[in-house]
Amino acid sequence: MNQNRGEFGSMATEQALDLSLPSCRYLLSAILAMEPSDCLLSHARACGGGSITEQAQQFILDHCLSTPGDFHAPYLKNFLKKLITQVECDHDSVLDQFYELYAHYITSFKDDSFGKRDSRICKRISFLFPDDYSELQTCPHSRVLTFPLKCSTNMLEGDTGCSIWPSSLFLSELILSHPELFSNKSCFEIGAGVGLVGLCLAHVKASEVILTDGDLSTLANMKLNLELNNLNVETDALQRNEDTSTVKCLYLPWETASESQLQDIMPNVVLGADVIYDPVCLPHLVRVLTILLNQTNPNSEREHENGEHYYNGVTDRSDGRYKPVNYDGYNGQPKEAPVAYIAFVIRNIETFNYFLSLGDQANLDIVDLTDSLKPMNLLPYMQSYNQADIKLLRIICRRTNQTIVT
Repeated sequence: MNQNRGEFGSMATEQALDLSLPSCRYLLSAILAMEPSDCLLSHARACGGGSITEQAQQFILDHCLSTPGDFHAPYLKNFLKKLITQVECDHDSVLDQFYELYAHYITSFKDDSFGKRDSRICKRISFLFPDDYSELQTCPHSRVLTFPLKCSTNMLEGDTGCSIWPSSLFLSELILSHPELFSNKSCFEIGAGVGLVGLCLAHVKASEVILTDGDLSTLANMKLNLELNNLNVETDALQRNEDTSTVKCLYLPWETASESQLQDIMPNVVLGADVIYDPVCLPHLVRVLTILLNQTNPNSEREHENGEHYYNGVTDRSDGRYKPVNYDGYNGQPKEAPVAYIAFVIRNIETFNYFLSLGDQANLDIVDLTDSLKPMNLLPYMQSYNQADIKLLRIICRRTNQTIVT
């Protein structure tokens, strides 16, 4: 029986050495993204046909750990320990290189001193596109899009803005899955964190990408990540630049953002990931959203040539995309009004209901798009992230000529 399993494992791992196979791509992507060790072991077993065979181990050495200096030492040491323990428990052979590498990390690094010396780690988030993906210009060769991101190791010590949250992964998948919603549009993100959503907006050729955050440390890390991914960074919101490789980064605390400051920006699309969590901040968040989404026009009602009446802010749901209709105030031609997409996890239902109440008072039209606008699963290797846990809201102003309550 063991012999049969070994023969099956051998054949499976020979195939797994081909990076075109999903099991191999998943394992490599999971290690680069620094997924939990149990996730890595699960992918390694899949490469080996059910067990972590010697060929699966060799694949890890040759393709996943070829540049060990780029990895966070405590993370890699923990993975190596669990890998060796698992293979030994399965009564399989461990390659000598793993013992040597593990010994190197034991003798060279101590977790406490290393953690204090470097509180930032580099995760590489890879989006894996299906073979039948129609947007060939996105990934014409490998169909893999990877972003290196400096992230915090101290999420529980107040550095939450420099962590990658599930809702930002969801918004990123949404942007890459439905580029037509964001391409050639001015896009504005509130609470942009590490900048992953902004990188995806730049990738799909948004005409303008403005990323904001109310924490200076988070903003500095965000700029570093943009530059790490070969994007130019500007800090002037009023400067117009047609170069799509340029992203604006602005310091924007919600509680002090002025109406005139926000009205100078006026984006087509507003995005936010996991911004509905603190009831103290929600009135300020709703005020910012209301200003950004309320592009005032001279006439709120016009008569179409066929005699039908249209109102600014009316929503056309005929195609399932919830496109808000607006008029430009000059020639009466319809255009899309500003729209916000907010991805979030409901952690406290009372807080969420409070947000809905504030939005209703501010005359915001809030619609749940969770079941009608879904992204592709571009992160299939990431077992720590579940797309189904995320909710998606679409928000517009019911009338664009309303008075904003401050």
